[in-house]
Amino acid sequence: MKYFIGADHAGIDIKAYVKELFEGLGHEVIDLGPTTKDRVDYPDYAAKVCESVLSNEGSKGILICGSGIGMSMAANKFNGIRAALCHNEYSAKMAREHNDANVICIGERVSGYGMVEAIVESWDKSSFEGGRHEGRVAKINALSNVGTCRA
Repeated sequence: MKYFIGADHAGIDIKAYVKELFEGLGHEVIDLGPTTKDRVDYPDYAAKVCESVLSNEGSKGILICGSGIGMSMAANKFNGIRAALCHNEYSAKMAREHNDANVICIGERVSGYGMVEAIVESWDKSSFEGGRHEGRVAKINALSNVGTCRA
């Protein structure tokens, strides 16, 4: 599996560790930056990763920021991306099995190294179940074509 990884300045410390974990599981990981702790805007790196995932069929993405929230919000703006913010093994497993997530988002300030390792391993062991979930994922994908909602 080919993965694209990106972070912002608040996720840079754990990015190298996450890259090593995925490589240790036999995956190719392409680092899209940044390489320093200089302040950057997370939407820019979410865009780099999501555009790479969308242009490389069958690939997946990894996004890391302080909480994981901003990255997941930015990533889910891309048609065809199903980004899941995962804080534990269960959320990583369900994101893959039920939602066919193609981008995992992690918060460096939320999850310690041990939990990040458990999240990565759970994500890696899981795959989309299909079946009853296929229709739901199709509905998620169709939401990108919905206009502005007025309450």
